[in-house]
Amino acid sequence: MTDDARSRIDSAVKGNDVVLFMKGTPLFPQCGFSSRAVAILEHLGVEYASVDVLQDQGVRQGIKDYSDWPTIPQLYVKGEFVGGSDIMMEMYESGELGQLLQDQGVTPAH
Repeated sequence: MTDDARSRIDSAVKGNDVVLFMKGTPLFPQCGFSSRAVAILEHLGVEYASVDVLQDQGVRQGIKDYSDWPTIPQLYVKGEFVGGSDIMMEMYESGELGQLLQDQGVTPAH
């Protein structure tokens, strides 16, 4: 991973309470997994930033090295890697994801 890609990823992860690295944008997700991740976050009502990995090949490959996780989307809360869409779905269904956000002081968007 280039230093430039790492610094852009670092900036996104550390500069936002909740950030989703995804394919596409929240309005136009480019894969089903990204679409599901967006739907979960929208349902939880939290504000989040998103990074479209399709716009930047360095970030697209770099985020996999950054988290040591092979797939996209990837969710970060308060700088910590949470997981991909399957983990998000499991945590959402069990109530864990909402609890994690609440515990981290992430409040619903108004």
